[in-house]
Amino acid sequence: MNKYLLSTLALAFTFSTGTTLAQGKMKTKSDDEKTKTKEGGMTTKTKVADDGKVKVKGESEDGAKLKATTKPRKGVDMKNMSMSSGAGVMVGGAMMTPDKDIVDNAVNSTEHTTLVAAVKGAGLVETLKGAGPFTVFAPTNAAFDKLPAGTVNTLIQPENKQKLTTILTYHVVPGRLLAADLKDGQMLTTVEGETLMVHRSGNTVMLHDAKGGMANVTIADVVSKNGVTHVVDAVLMPTK
Repeated sequence: MNKYLLSTLALAFTFSTGTTLAQGKMKTKSDDEKTKTKEGGMTTKTKVADDGKVKVKGESEDGAKLKATTKPRKGVDMKNMSMSSGAGVMVGGAMMTPDKDIVDNAVNSTEHTTLVAAVKGAGLVETLKGAGPFTVFAPTNAAFDKLPAGTVNTLIQPENKQKLTTILTYHVVPGRLLAADLKDGQMLTTVEGETLMVHRSGNTVMLHDAKGGMANVTIADVVSKNGVTHVVDAVLMPTK
């Protein structure tokens, strides 16, 4: 189990029933011990050793290289595991690393500018920079674009702050839920108070909201120091 969880800290694996998933131009191949990801001209390989050590090697098309190693400290719980380098997960053209909090990682993603603006508008920045831990299901800009025209602009108006807060906190679950913790039929109680239902078929994970909507997890296990983020392709809606 630890071996499986350690690999998620080095690279995100994507939820798809096949061996590859298109996330922009990203392609991923993986098995229990090795993961190979190609994105934006960078090829990254991850290998998990029997002792739990994770090695990451990357090379770009122009010859630039990266090399990182992670290993657990003896006697330390998984959530407090330190990393020997800045290895992390690529999201929206930026590396999300476990030494930063959820907000500090999210602000670097070009695919989450709408979400970051909404979090700021709702006054939730300090909350999501808190100790947590939190599990955040983070809609992309494209996910917000699926909403009816004008919805986002309406929600970020000061008079609609409470409604915006309700929607955003519906995407946050207390605790640190990694991919391995999400089970088919599981009910997740959100910070907002209502529930999300997990539907899982093999390695494909979906979330069903209170209004019958559905979001797919496209990038899993983006680990931050105060929780974990899973990127989703739709905005989840509570009944309120």
